[in-house]
Amino acid sequence: MKKLVSITFCALLLIGCKTALPKEVKPNIIFILADDFGYMDVQGYAQHLTGEAPDKMFYETPNLNKLMSEGVSFSQAYANQLCSPTRASLLTGKYAGRLGFTTAMPIRKTYYNQNLPIPEGYLAHDVLEHKDAIKIEQALINGISNSAIATGTTYDNGNDELSIAEALKEYHSAFIGKWHIGGFGAQGHQPKDHGFETLAWYDAGGSPYYNWKKNWNITSKKIFPNMPQEAWEMGDTGKETGEDYLTDDLTKQALYFIDEQAKENKKPFFLYFSHFAVHAPYQGKEDEVSYFQNKENKGWNGHKDPVYASMIKSMDRSVGAILNKLRETGLEENTLVVFMSDNGGIDSKITPKGDGTDNSPFLGGKACLTEGGIRVPLIFKWKGKIETGKWVDVPVDCTDIFPTILEAAGYNSKAVVKTNKLDGQSVFSLLSDTQNSKNTYTKTAHYWHYPFNVIYNSPYEPLALTPHSAIRDGDYKLIFDWYGRLYLYNIETDPFEKTNLSSTNPELTNKLFKKLKDWLKQNIEKRYWPSINPNYNPNKESRETPFMNLFSEM
Repeated sequence: MKKLVSITFCALLLIGCKTALPKEVKPNIIFILADDFGYMDVQGYAQHLTGEAPDKMFYETPNLNKLMSEGVSFSQAYANQLCSPTRASLLTGKYAGRLGFTTAMPIRKTYYNQNLPIPEGYLAHDVLEHKDAIKIEQALINGISNSAIATGTTYDNGNDELSIAEALKEYHSAFIGKWHIGGFGAQGHQPKDHGFETLAWYDAGGSPYYNWKKNWNITSKKIFPNMPQEAWEMGDTGKETGEDYLTDDLTKQALYFIDEQAKENKKPFFLYFSHFAVHAPYQGKEDEVSYFQNKENKGWNGHKDPVYASMIKSMDRSVGAILNKLRETGLEENTLVVFMSDNGGIDSKITPKGDGTDNSPFLGGKACLTEGGIRVPLIFKWKGKIETGKWVDVPVDCTDIFPTILEAAGYNSKAVVKTNKLDGQSVFSLLSDTQNSKNTYTKTAHYWHYPFNVIYNSPYEPLALTPHSAIRDGDYKLIFDWYGRLYLYNIETDPFEKTNLSSTNPELTNKLFKKLKDWLKQNIEKRYWPSINPNYNPNKESRETPFMNLFSEM
């Protein structure tokens, strides 16, 4: 009887005193970002789209396939057309164009690194100019791009963007890999300045996969002598691992970090693992390259480059190593793993050298606003907490990752979105309600802006790509070619963008074009727009259709 009374009293005490209940444990979060990795590069995605068995394919992604079987995959997830804009959106939850990130560049001159006066309304890390070596006549002059996310330095003119690491206040956040949003080595704009512990990082678009350390460990040399800082903050190779291949080295450093966090167990951790793979230069491990050279089904869906295939295999093996480490350390059930690519694959059909992958049946690739350039794999896994082996067909975009991670971590994502004027909306509810039957994800419009003439060919014609902007609203996507052409597609019924509806559905075309123009005017500063080339000679135009100014009234 005394035992029963004691049990009853204790139960009542726990019910009445909420402080006596154990605090909910926040999950660890690992976000893995691949570089230039196409939708059709993942066997599981290619199988879902085509019905082809994985063993018939050339590329091999067994670990990503397993991740998909153990989690939720998004069939219509969007990134930006290039890596730096996507990285800006992931870090801040905002459309990249709002931050001035319109493209990704090799090292370029900026007002900051040239120590020049900053024009009224400009940013210190705006580039002075960026253009490709295009030989044909161009009706449009490129816009420009920002190159660093504001952190509140004296050069940021009062701007300070809230990063995902800063928003995760109770977390130990760490960054590893490719940064490329730090103003080309600008002091005060690297991962540590956004709230991350840096494990190993490099603020550039690409890196050698062998003998990379000499590039990363520069601490004194300044490529721009007038840069107002003592040392160039370009990167750090981190701990010594004994690995001579970059993907393997970064993976081992990530595993070290996970081991350390499992032992310390002081705080939940957020690991942002940003691969360089499978970005150029194309360098694979010799034994794996040899394996793919001799593989019988080389050429499936245009996939035939053994070096590229070997780089995919190394990156996929990295994903497997992360998942195995979580199981070994007992962290699997309390860790959310997210995998995404930063843009579509480099499509060999439109690149100058014919290198890269093949995004067929999707149109175009990296740098394009067609589906091949911006539709990417996005996978979530959280053992015992979300659905497994399911697909979400709701269109989402990279600005949604920030609030999704916040919600998964137990924060009020809606409050952060409102206070910081984010463009993203959490997709966390879709991981359990994959059909969005409760309509908790309500975002229907997604936007892109790319104001550059590009040396890659247009997917519509064998000539240099011209500046483009786009909107996807519901089932329809409108692409605005600033050269003077409009493309309207019903993505739900025509995901491969074969039928341009702009002439047969002018009412919807005009409606979406107006919505896109309004968004551009309200969100994108004019210096980030293309402009008419005053020296343009229409008589030298290589295109069959004449240039038409559709933005004069904007």
